[in-house]
Amino acid sequence: MHALTFDRFGPADVLHWKEHPDPQPGPRQVVVRMKSVGLNFADVYRRNGNYHLSGAAPWVLGYEGAGVVEVAAAGDTRFPVGTRVGFADMALANAERVAVDLDRLIPLPDDIDFDTAAAVLLQGLTAQYLVTDSFVARRGDVAVVHAAAGGVGLLLVQMLKALGVVVLGIASSEAKRDAVIAAGADAAVGYGEWVDAARTLTGGHGANVVYDSVGRTLPDSLAAARIGGTVVFYGMAAGDPDPVDPRLLMDRSLTLTGGDLWNVLTGAEVRRERAAALFEQIRQGVVTPRIAARYPLRDGAQAHAYLESRAAVGKVLLTL
Repeated sequence: MHALTFDRFGPADVLHWKEHPDPQPGPRQVVVRMKSVGLNFADVYRRNGNYHLSGAAPWVLGYEGAGVVEVAAAGDTRFPVGTRVGFADMALANAERVAVDLDRLIPLPDDIDFDTAAAVLLQGLTAQYLVTDSFVARRGDVAVVHAAAGGVGLLLVQMLKALGVVVLGIASSEAKRDAVIAAGADAAVGYGEWVDAARTLTGGHGANVVYDSVGRTLPDSLAAARIGGTVVFYGMAAGDPDPVDPRLLMDRSLTLTGGDLWNVLTGAEVRRERAAALFEQIRQGVVTPRIAARYPLRDGAQAHAYLESRAAVGKVLLTL
């Protein structure tokens, strides 16, 4: 088979489409013939050497995608050959074939195509737990969403609006802010004005919740939350935040909580139930994934360069 590989850390052009050994499934694993793969900034960070990579070069990136079961697991009847499946957290997805644990497989309904699954499983399940687990969003709450034109951000805006939340989205360009408004946000502003905009929108009280995936913006996020408000920290796209003085939290009765999808997807049935709920939101039109671009997986270097340009609005897919 072929895979998108790299043998040294560096810019996008270290990625090459090459022959690679076929995966050898272990116990309770299937082999999936890939159809669509989701590209995430974590892939960029790993390619740059900022995230840990196990094993020796050549490495294969990718954790999220969808395809068809080509080799079934011994003794399993739920996922026979030909079953359409997706997954959000299985390594080595940037390849024509991937060995996937049975417990990580998510069956795809007939009305959820491969591109949709690859576009929403990781980021959609992330947005889902942000509005149900990290902070229970309610009608009339005011939420501030960082990176609101990103893959998670656009889905998060839509889920919040479906709950009746007032949403202020933050995005870095006019085109991105237009996309945030199109997703349903009540207002969208740039990074130079968002703290004042949050205060204006709330009559000076501050937001009930601020979703921060940027990291370096955490002090401003805490300042933009109302007394008794919550800041959900779930990413660090611009780097690690500075330490937070607990006295600040005490003085304003603030809650600062972290969020990580893997602490929520604790087993096979949980991930399938949550994925089914996400698919139902798509089916009902509550959530509409926005695909920024599709690139053949063999052209993955171009896709990485595009994602790093920060021009993408929505999800970048790698297709086979």
